[in-house]
Amino acid sequence: MTFLISVLAFVVAIGLLVTVHEFGHYWVARRCGVKVLRFSVGFGRPLWRRVAGRDRTEYVIAAIPLGGYVKMLDEREEPVADKDLPRAFNRQSVWRRMAIVIAGPTANFLFAIAAFTLMFIVGVTGVKPLVGEVMPGSLADQAGFERQDEVLRVEDQSTPTWELVALNLLEKGLDAREVEVLVRTAGGQEVWRTLDLTDRRQLLADGALLDKLGIEAWRPWSEPVFGEVLAEGPAARAGVQTGDRILSVDGVSLSSWAAWVDHVRARPGETLEVRVERDGSPVTLTLQTEVHEEEGERIGRISAWPHVDNEAAEAMQRQVRYGPFQAIALGVERTWDMSVLTLRVMWRLITGEAAASNIAGPVSIAEYAGVSAVIGLSAFLSFLAIVSLSLGIINLLPVPILDGGHLLYYVVEIIKGSPVSQTAEAIGQRIGLVMIAMLMTLAFYNDFMRILG
Repeated sequence: MTFLISVLAFVVAIGLLVTVHEFGHYWVARRCGVKVLRFSVGFGRPLWRRVAGRDRTEYVIAAIPLGGYVKMLDEREEPVADKDLPRAFNRQSVWRRMAIVIAGPTANFLFAIAAFTLMFIVGVTGVKPLVGEVMPGSLADQAGFERQDEVLRVEDQSTPTWELVALNLLEKGLDAREVEVLVRTAGGQEVWRTLDLTDRRQLLADGALLDKLGIEAWRPWSEPVFGEVLAEGPAARAGVQTGDRILSVDGVSLSSWAAWVDHVRARPGETLEVRVERDGSPVTLTLQTEVHEEEGERIGRISAWPHVDNEAAEAMQRQVRYGPFQAIALGVERTWDMSVLTLRVMWRLITGEAAASNIAGPVSIAEYAGVSAVIGLSAFLSFLAIVSLSLGIINLLPVPILDGGHLLYYVVEIIKGSPVSQTAEAIGQRIGLVMIAMLMTLAFYNDFMRILG
């Protein structure tokens, strides 16, 4: 079921965003008087086809939903009747051709603004940025972060959710400097903590940002308290009961369920001495773990699950809604911020400071699409906005066959006073195809490596 949701969400998302992009080209081409022959969403065999309008434009939905195109009348591609010559794309002024080309990415940016705006109106749902565990020796530990710290600000930016904490830390960390973070401690004090983010390569390495900082977000099952205990399992045989709070194991104090899980997994088939608190009194239990195979590794297991505090889980959820005018301003701001951040990370990829494994392919995008669709409308709108502006940015790169490559040709044409030769364009097309093929190969490789673990 999850697979089907991911596939459906991916097809809807890519189909919608490709349509938006190509409609930008189509709309401006028509306004410039260019004759449009075909508007195709997808490649390959047509699944749906219709011919309409004064120009008898062919509208197509094709089988492979990984792109699309707008085919315009052009003498370089086929003979054009004398009466239609003024409407050929290649006969337009360089400024009109530039407008037509740039219209696709512009449509993606406008869509991102609209999606973010609607997201802010519907309501942004997030999780309160409360720290669960801090890994010893980590960047967060060195900065003095403690369990139950609530992150209030990253320098001048308010951070009501973990998403905004990560976004602002990444943005500030790209400058390779120390970043000031305001937290409210468990005792209610507001304290500034200094995170050393001077190692940009560590920040941009593969993996989740919080993991690299050494922070585990607090979750409603973070406390070391037993919930469901499977009958006849190792925990039940040892006398563990629902509600028991773990105090220590083998003489080592524990403060989180994650620490307990790590201890058990590392000791397959071993006997543990566990002290728990039950009804206010300490109880000592002897528990022998089972041996379980997981991805070729032997781990310990006890067939018990943590207690989930549903009230605390609800209290951790935050949803903020905005009026239409404020939402529009925030939509423009979020689109700008995410565009700048994307460009900065892309530059770090080019310079080798960011891990190439961060490049996601269609499989990962489909997975993100499915997850966001399940979470709700707000999350799916955010996903659509981010992918849309990413498409806009990528298409503006000065790579032949992309919109940015065509814009580069037109800039050269303006400078030299004549169009780039068809031979130069053909060579550029081949170079562009190789570059795109290499990028797609890397993206698919990253997808398969994630699947294989």
